[in-house]
Amino acid sequence: MTHSHSTRIDDEIDGDTLHEECGVFGILGHPDAATLTALGLHALQHRGQEAAGIVSFDGKQFHTEKRMGLVGDHYTDPAILAKLPGSIAIGHTRYSTTGEVALRNVQPLFAELEVGGIAIAHNGNFTNGLTLRRQIIATGAICQSTSDTEVVLHLIARSRHASTADRFIDAIRQMEGGYSMLAMTRTKLIAARDPTGIRPLVMGELDGKPIFCSETCALDIIGAKYIRDVENGEVIICEIQADGSISIDSRKPVNPPAERLCLFEYVYFARPDSVVGGRSVYVARKNMGINLAKEAPVKADVVVPVPDGGTPAALGFAQQSGIPFEYGIIRNHYVGRTFIEPTQQIRAFGVKLKHSANRAMIEGKRVVLVDDSIVRGTTSVKIVQMMREAGATEVHIRVASPMIFFPDFYGIDTPDADKLLANQYADVEAMARYIGADSLQFLSIDGLYQAVGGAPRNPAQPQFTDHYFTGDYPTRLLDKNGETPGRKLSMLASNG
Repeated sequence: MTHSHSTRIDDEIDGDTLHEECGVFGILGHPDAATLTALGLHALQHRGQEAAGIVSFDGKQFHTEKRMGLVGDHYTDPAILAKLPGSIAIGHTRYSTTGEVALRNVQPLFAELEVGGIAIAHNGNFTNGLTLRRQIIATGAICQSTSDTEVVLHLIARSRHASTADRFIDAIRQMEGGYSMLAMTRTKLIAARDPTGIRPLVMGELDGKPIFCSETCALDIIGAKYIRDVENGEVIICEIQADGSISIDSRKPVNPPAERLCLFEYVYFARPDSVVGGRSVYVARKNMGINLAKEAPVKADVVVPVPDGGTPAALGFAQQSGIPFEYGIIRNHYVGRTFIEPTQQIRAFGVKLKHSANRAMIEGKRVVLVDDSIVRGTTSVKIVQMMREAGATEVHIRVASPMIFFPDFYGIDTPDADKLLANQYADVEAMARYIGADSLQFLSIDGLYQAVGGAPRNPAQPQFTDHYFTGDYPTRLLDKNGETPGRKLSMLASNG
């Protein structure tokens, strides 16, 4: 939990942070497939720190290695990589959103089917996964994990189509929600993205061999070339032919809805050096800070980022406002999980293990703290206290995203609605009092849209997925009894 890439000052006990669900990586036809996959997963570590898995195929059999913990703790070992021979591999780094923490839930999941072995890994969440699972179990199927992904394996196994590719397409057309997914067979690497394009997936190339991964930073780490984003609703089937060449076949839905990428990829999840949906994440975050300074100016002496997520936005805020940017909070990079049994007294030190105030930049100054988002607010209370203890005369918080009112069902682990700070207080002033700040202001939804896409939000057809701010969910939420907060949805007769 605490390895979150923006390493929010997240007290594990409070869970005051959002967790992205997963990262995926796959490569076809390369002699170093597993090693490259391990490197790719390392670059995607920020998307999940709980466990990682790799499956490879060597021309005769499939090999699988799954480990709890960080990629670098296991897959840097030559002995482990030696157990993953072959020129096809897919990998997954996981933060669980559905299912308990257990090795049996670590992806990729593998199954021997009538058409041969298949492994699949996905990033995201199916909003009808539980509903389908109940139907499958009712017809006599046995589920061995509590992972959404297993439902897809069952649907592939039951499909009446002849080829694995057609069976795979048949299966995912039955799934709803936000996902990017990779599958591998003896000769194929298949990539798919949900019809709304909520979760990101990119296609790259190394030495003429195709690669798919969650973010471009995984291509950069292995020196691969970015080709394009996988389109929403698209399925790309890459297959090794008898002569060793690779065929690439793209299948697209006839009338897909407009793409709506998850805004939180830009606000928080993606690595700042990634390009998501054709846009630099770093530039988008800096723009958020620029817009925030325009919308919520404040008289102050110093702009301080909340590490690490707030840094690009704080730079933008400082440039726009003319207030100097300083590292007023220094992060200790060598803290993993809080290593002391947390008694109440010691828990108070948790923040200081990870971050400390840089008193020379804080004392006697009016401070603007710039953060990327506020979830529960418990963290913000501690940072403000830390600033006051270091001698700040005023502490103003500026948040580079709007208030979060609604939970997510597409793979982001958000607290229940009643635990979100925005739902606990009547107004921003009351929130500021709880946090202990002299003032608190959030970026507007239009300010965020302009920072990312260059135009305000179109309420008739929003350009991005933004339900956590607006309550406008892009798909049905079948597992939530056919309803979303705030609006009725048509229910399926089979929804038990």
